[in-house]
Amino acid sequence: MGSLTNHQNPTFLFFFTPLLILLLLQIPTQTSSSDTTTLIYKGCADQKLQDPSGAASQNLKTLLNSLVTQSSQKNFAATTSGDGGASAIAGAYQCRGDLTNSDCYDCVSKIPNMLGKLCDGDVAAARIQLSGCYLRYEAVGFKEVPKTQLLYKVCGSKKMKNGGDVVGFEGKRESAFEMVENAVKGNNGNLFYTGSYESLYVLGQCEGNMGNDDCGECIGSAEEQVKVQCGDSISAQVYLQACYLSYSFYPNGVSGTMSSSSSSPGSGSHQHTERTVALAVGGLAALGFLIVCLLFLKSALKKKSGKRGGY
Repeated sequence: MGSLTNHQNPTFLFFFTPLLILLLLQIPTQTSSSDTTTLIYKGCADQKLQDPSGAASQNLKTLLNSLVTQSSQKNFAATTSGDGGASAIAGAYQCRGDLTNSDCYDCVSKIPNMLGKLCDGDVAAARIQLSGCYLRYEAVGFKEVPKTQLLYKVCGSKKMKNGGDVVGFEGKRESAFEMVENAVKGNNGNLFYTGSYESLYVLGQCEGNMGNDDCGECIGSAEEQVKVQCGDSISAQVYLQACYLSYSFYPNGVSGTMSSSSSSPGSGSHQHTERTVALAVGGLAALGFLIVCLLFLKSALKKKSGKRGGY
């Protein structure tokens, strides 16, 4: 009598694999804090706070504490700390429109501790931009920055790569930009928009106290800056004083379907993250089903071989 082969029971695997897939579907899909608290850029004034009495430094501390506290409740806030005199400090923060209040707080609360290190003490004005939020402040009376002033840009690779050209890239980018501009102009006070046009993913946002028309004009200025600063780059991020615009073009197509949409502040849509996780889980489910089929086939062939040759 030959030895019995110890092999897995395909019937058990047939019922166990779907259970495993269901458990994986319950894994949270929230964006990790590292995705929203990465430093993008800093802007620090050369001048220090004129603060012989220490009042300005105290007003700055009070302002930062107030902004951090408010970030747990809403996406944007602007306020002033002080009695309106020379020691008063004005400031604001804003989180990306698809972050939850909790994610917004996690992002904004990181900035006060970063200010002293990045700007070398209390300066008259500063702005810290993280991937999910920014915070800015300035001493009252400090030179005002125009709303459409370019602060920072990130340009990706050019569309011409290995001698190839992306057909219709400029037209697709132009159409996507029009979607953003039209959306923020007529979005009933909602100044955040994200969506895609064919294979081009786009995101735009304006500072929370802007009107819709002003937001549209700011986004239009950002679009022009993209063309001037980044040319035919297939991805770019442009930060102006009062608005932000980014896009990413995928020549081979965006994985999954992303509909054009807008999110109210603090809605926590996390569309891009959820789509990626859904695709990963779907692929895992298909792989699990394939493994079950192969094991079942293997078992069937072994049984057939056993009937012919015996043990």
